[in-house]
Amino acid sequence: MSYKAILSYAWDFADHGVGESVSAFKDMGLDTVSLAGTYHAGKFLRPKGKSGKVYFPEDGTAYFRHTDSRYGAIKPLPNSILAERDILDELCDDGRMNINVWMVLLHNTALGMQHPDAVVRNAFGDPYFYNLCPSAPAARDYAIGLCVDVTESYSVTGLSLEAPGFTPYAHGYHHEMSFVRQDPMFEGLMGLCFCDHCVGAATRQGVDAAGLKAYVANRIESFLNSEVDIPDDMGRAFWVAEIATNHELRAYLDFRAEQVTSLVAEIRARVRMDAEVAIIPSVARPTGGAWYEGTDLRAIGEATGIIEACFYEPSAARIAADLFDLKHRLPADTTIRGILRPSYPDIESKAEFLSAVDILVNGGVTDIAFYNWGHQRRRNLEWIGDALARVP
Repeated sequence: MSYKAILSYAWDFADHGVGESVSAFKDMGLDTVSLAGTYHAGKFLRPKGKSGKVYFPEDGTAYFRHTDSRYGAIKPLPNSILAERDILDELCDDGRMNINVWMVLLHNTALGMQHPDAVVRNAFGDPYFYNLCPSAPAARDYAIGLCVDVTESYSVTGLSLEAPGFTPYAHGYHHEMSFVRQDPMFEGLMGLCFCDHCVGAATRQGVDAAGLKAYVANRIESFLNSEVDIPDDMGRAFWVAEIATNHELRAYLDFRAEQVTSLVAEIRARVRMDAEVAIIPSVARPTGGAWYEGTDLRAIGEATGIIEACFYEPSAARIAADLFDLKHRLPADTTIRGILRPSYPDIESKAEFLSAVDILVNGGVTDIAFYNWGHQRRRNLEWIGDALARVP
């Protein structure tokens, strides 16, 4: 199935109208709308906004009508737009484009606050409310429920699943504040989850999770009590050395990957088979770094058959490097999709953007999505039509 997609939000369709928007997309050469089905909070500048130029999405809400019986303890929070209209249903009824649902699974602060027993916790037991833990049964049931629910209730052609794993510590939480210089080693240790679900499951697999938790807490405590600031390049080397020499840490990282892979595999098994399931492995750069979030690219590729990579880079050359590495990490029969941002903070010139599209096409990637309709100026959206003319 062809996938020439525009990532989009329900509030932008509410502003511009479904019919008018779909007509514009088709004129650009697009064949798929990828609508955010669940999304987090933010502060978004909308260059084309009719009802306003700055929008604050309701945190952690769902943009489709859900069925409670398909969920366990954690249920979706319906977005207020649904009280007036169902944009996803309108898009499906329009019938002129394929409709894909882009789902942010476990990155959900609102639900994390409501269900603290199901969130990631660091080595000190501090909750990271923005991340439901993929080891927590209630969180897994919620993620599976979302995917089954939307594909059973709507005639969508597929899903793109973002945040199925462990969100990094350095994620950019609203008004995040620290007066300690943070380096990759510190962030790596602080981002490890030692909730009861993770520790219990890892222990049952033979990992000394309790011992590792104590070790990590001691390392962090020692650093915070020291007078040392670690430069990023040194912290990165220390983190690599820790992984290379600490057997229990390596085993724990493998355990994390198994948790995420099994969740994704169960989603693929439960969702109707004619619906495609693609995994967005990470928005961190480059794609190969997704391992830290528990994304084993090879295993995920085997489980779903589709990886939708965010090539969020400032140049075509960097995109070429990321694609080169990614292809070596995936099974040969895995379909690679690419997401591009045709503007600041990534590719700021049309010529470089078209070169990036050529890099993907020449590398065998012809399923391409563009981020994001509501965020882009009209000028940058016009580049998409020229880009798609180069895609078979």
